[in-house]
Amino acid sequence: MKEKLYTIPMNDAINAGEECPFCYIEREVEQDLLDFVLGSGSSYMESDVREATDKAGFCRQHFKKMFDYGNTLGNGWILKTHYMQTIREMKEEFGKFTPSKSTLMGKFKKNTERENPIGIWVQEKEKSCYICKRFADTYERYLDTFFHMYKTDEEFRSKIAASKGFCLSHFGDLCEYSDKKLNDKEKKEFYPAMFALMEKNMDRLQEDVSWLVEKFDYLNKDADWKNSKDAVERGMQKLKGGYPADPPYKMNK
Repeated sequence: MKEKLYTIPMNDAINAGEECPFCYIEREVEQDLLDFVLGSGSSYMESDVREATDKAGFCRQHFKKMFDYGNTLGNGWILKTHYMQTIREMKEEFGKFTPSKSTLMGKFKKNTERENPIGIWVQEKEKSCYICKRFADTYERYLDTFFHMYKTDEEFRSKIAASKGFCLSHFGDLCEYSDKKLNDKEKKEFYPAMFALMEKNMDRLQEDVSWLVEKFDYLNKDADWKNSKDAVERGMQKLKGGYPADPPYKMNK
């Protein structure tokens, strides 16, 4: 089937031949977002962008990636006005706060859920992230594209069948999304094919990791590494997603 603009990234991800096409897309989109937020285009100086980042903030993971990116001035500007927003919200929360009454039962209650209003507010702030939100919106469109191509493009289905499958994290999303994108007949074909693909490639990774361990036995010091040299990073990716061996993504000067 002839490529369209919105199908190109998905085909690129499959053609890369890596452990998970959605990890490939996630890395590409996240790097684009870091470039947007902190890159030479100076989006952080635009009032609408700063208003959005002030309100949403960033998660711990993306603050770390923003720091590694290397734009000290850009990070400084973002933090300056985000602090102002956070302090305003914090003062509002403090102003309406009333301590709860201590009870005997409360002392024995397990701390599984936050009930303190300040704790709840902080928890919500920790969940909120401008980059995570932007990626989530983009990711959903890629899931739509995946199922559109899977249903209409025989060549794409063949590429998926011959691929290395998906990481468990993104495979879970794929299964969840398939419930609303496939009809009953399509599900009867999709799930057995995807289960077989995942079993085959999880076994492959397990064998690669096992041989890596065996290679450290002196009896195997002269044996071929086979496909095990990078088995640790690929094995980690297959279980949890991402690229554990990637260096920090930095600003291009």
